[in-house]
Amino acid sequence: MAEAIKNKGHLAHAGHGSHGGDHGHGHDHHDQEEMKTFGFWLFLITDVILFGTLFATYVVLRNNFAGGPLGSELIEMPGIIASTFILLTSSFTSGIALLEMNKGNKKGLITWLIITALLGASFIYLEVNEFIHLVHEGANIGTSAYWSAFFTLVGTHGLHVTVGLVWMTALIIQIRRRGITPVTKRKVNIVSLYWHFLDVVWIFVFTIVYLMGVM
Repeated sequence: MAEAIKNKGHLAHAGHGSHGGDHGHGHDHHDQEEMKTFGFWLFLITDVILFGTLFATYVVLRNNFAGGPLGSELIEMPGIIASTFILLTSSFTSGIALLEMNKGNKKGLITWLIITALLGASFIYLEVNEFIHLVHEGANIGTSAYWSAFFTLVGTHGLHVTVGLVWMTALIIQIRRRGITPVTKRKVNIVSLYWHFLDVVWIFVFTIVYLMGVM
């Protein structure tokens, strides 16, 4: 009888320890997710500093053409306006993807992420065509200080969009395999925030580089 009570006490203690271990593991996982989100915010802050520096450099150098072609002579605004519309639309579709995720709709989430990625790819396609056109017309990163600042600023933004596309594609594959989990939710929230950030940066590019500098 005493032995049975003793064994029961050991089992209860083991069960309590196991429950505590599970709770501790869940708490550690939550902390890891929060740290990863915090790390992304730090990355975003460094990106704000980077783009702020590039914008300041462009503003300082925007009138230094060194006898080369002017931006207003070569840049074709209809294509830029189309690019802007496409990128801003992709920001809207990424927001819809978030709504579908919050509803637990895996298919809807994947569909709207794919649409967002396709719009982003279209933006990059138009930007590459713009760069090809400018180089063909005699403007490249070494033509003058203005064109150096232009290609660096616009190209850096385009590189960030490309990184976002790769990131989004990898996330779509992960969601297909694992579904909507706390981990994939965090990643979707982060990539959506990153995408909105790039849209905001592009609005500044469109306003300062194209509207004020070209038109």
